[in-house]
Amino acid sequence: MAAGYLDILRERHAARLLTGTLVGRLPNGTAHIAIVLFTRAEGGSYTLAGALAAAYGLATAVGQPLLGRAVDVYGQPRVQLPAAVLSALGMALLALAGLGSLPLAYAAVVVAGVATPPLEGGLRALWPSVLKREDQVHRAYAMDAVAQEIMFTVGPLLVTVLVSLWSPSAALLVINAIGVLGALSVVLSEPSRTWRSAPREAHWLGALRSPGLLALLGAFFFVGLALGSITVAGVAYADDHGRESVYGWLMAALGLGALIGGLGYGARQWAGAPERRLRVIVGLLALGYLPLMLTPSVPAMTALAALAGVFLAPAIACSFIVVDRHAPRGTVTEAFSWLVTTFGVGAAAGTAVAGPAVELGSTAWSFGVAGVGGVLALVVLLATGNVLAAPVHDPVVVTGSENDRNGAVEPGFSTGRKA
Repeated sequence: MAAGYLDILRERHAARLLTGTLVGRLPNGTAHIAIVLFTRAEGGSYTLAGALAAAYGLATAVGQPLLGRAVDVYGQPRVQLPAAVLSALGMALLALAGLGSLPLAYAAVVVAGVATPPLEGGLRALWPSVLKREDQVHRAYAMDAVAQEIMFTVGPLLVTVLVSLWSPSAALLVINAIGVLGALSVVLSEPSRTWRSAPREAHWLGALRSPGLLALLGAFFFVGLALGSITVAGVAYADDHGRESVYGWLMAALGLGALIGGLGYGARQWAGAPERRLRVIVGLLALGYLPLMLTPSVPAMTALAALAGVFLAPAIACSFIVVDRHAPRGTVTEAFSWLVTTFGVGAAAGTAVAGPAVELGSTAWSFGVAGVGGVLALVVLLATGNVLAAPVHDPVVVTGSENDRNGAVEPGFSTGRKA
């Protein structure tokens, strides 16, 4: 299993791109907890902390596809690095100005969110130009999904360490400075500097003119909803058992399950259309969420949380391949950014729905939201099977467009590199 991932990391530029992207995304992965801790340290209420974090999240959801489209048009360095610097400056403004002026605080987090660079989509646009074979690209997607789980586990821990050693404002400044360095490492690399998207058709809908991509986004809205609801349901479960540490165990188990599932998924080659495979994986994901409604004892619940996480990373990794196949030519970074946005909006909706579910029903009801989200994701994939079965096949061959991800999973796959 590990040998396949090591082969990828041995490829020139691969380790640098993966590491730089993860470091560059650190501010985004830790922003919510950093904003909450900063707001509370400044004497703000939990309501204000939640509102500022929500403003950041919504701004990010708006900015990602717009910046992704800009990357497809203008290239990575001209968009990614200025965006990273502007986003860091927004957070620095919040850290230095504090909450004395709430309009200024909201403006700061909105700027930071809108300017969050689309490094995640950018990395997936680069893999076909770095790796030699189609199966390596697919394995890289799984490795990417696994690495995200690690980042979302380590990132919050790093924030809490910085807060304890210095202060919440220092944590905001340091995390965002690190993020700029990560983005700088990516855009100075040869693959990022030389990557060019394939020529694109001028269309105001951009990537959203693809019916298959719209179907995938609809499904992953509900996957995001399921995951977002679990974060609230886990808090309610921990409250029921009188121990805050229980929440940490549940989230760690969920991440561990995703880590194991992602490693297993990327360790083998998969035959057949990825759209059919995605339906099976999402069906298993939904089945994994449903038993959480039983809310058994803490040890059993921890085991169920690990089981629920097993198919998350494979679902995300497989969705990357489907995006490749359905993104219109010249819109691949934008398409991946839309996936990030839709997943994030779904997660926000899940947290919003799970709260009332606890208050009106019980903790089991809030976990039921996750089960319903998983089932609805599967329903969308089944209902749109005909659309997803017809990936984009652009007959126009453009010289020098080997880096276009739309070729990454098509017959005759080539990265333009010689073995």
